[in-house]
Amino acid sequence: MGSAWLFGLIIVVLYLWSTINILKEYERGVIFRLGRLVPNAAGPGLIFVFWPVYKMVRVSLRTVTLDVPPQDIITRDNVSVKVNAIVYFRVMNAPRAIVEVENYLYATSQLAQTTLRSVLGEVDLDDLLSRREKLNVKLQEILDQHTDIWGIKVSLVEVKQVDLPQEMQRAMAKQAEAEREKRAKIIHADGEFQASAKLAEAAGVINKEPMALQLRYLQTLTEIGVEKNTTVVFPVPIDIIKDWIQPKKQG
Repeated sequence: MGSAWLFGLIIVVLYLWSTINILKEYERGVIFRLGRLVPNAAGPGLIFVFWPVYKMVRVSLRTVTLDVPPQDIITRDNVSVKVNAIVYFRVMNAPRAIVEVENYLYATSQLAQTTLRSVLGEVDLDDLLSRREKLNVKLQEILDQHTDIWGIKVSLVEVKQVDLPQEMQRAMAKQAEAEREKRAKIIHADGEFQASAKLAEAAGVINKEPMALQLRYLQTLTEIGVEKNTTVVFPVPIDIIKDWIQPKKQG
């Protein structure tokens, strides 16, 4: 009789021990009483769950980093690319995350893949490469709107990498090279225009002051003399020797 009482006491102690649950600060417990949801989530701290009347599901409230695998996307201008992304979300309402959807992690992952293909398939390749910030915001808003009913808040979506076909990479490289060549020609033409304007301005100054032309001659000789040339070209203005060429008037 005494052993039976001891055995029963051990069973009661083990049962009471099994009812003890400790939830961490970032955890909440979704409790069901006879299959019905208890409205408020339990925790954190020490929680007693008396099985089988009560059952508890642990839910983490920490931000989840979800890596969206590469998706085959055809842009609006018919370019096939592979795009992957990363989604940051967290559970805001633990009971809804358990009751409203079977597996909120899997559901959010599938929804992110579908939304990524849908949104990026509506833009051109140039917009996909240059307007990534706006596309990230649009993806975040769509995902957040659809997951709100599950008690999930999507805080950030980032398109990580866009893989282009080799043919498209070569075409873009040629386009960039042609664009740089066009800019170089424009800059060169602009320089020639500015130089011609300055030369025209200098010609006007020389026309007003004839002695300026002779000073330019001397400066040219100085520049030539710096280099060790064997041939020296000496320009002589006709005005200097015109008195020698013209015959003197008879008195």
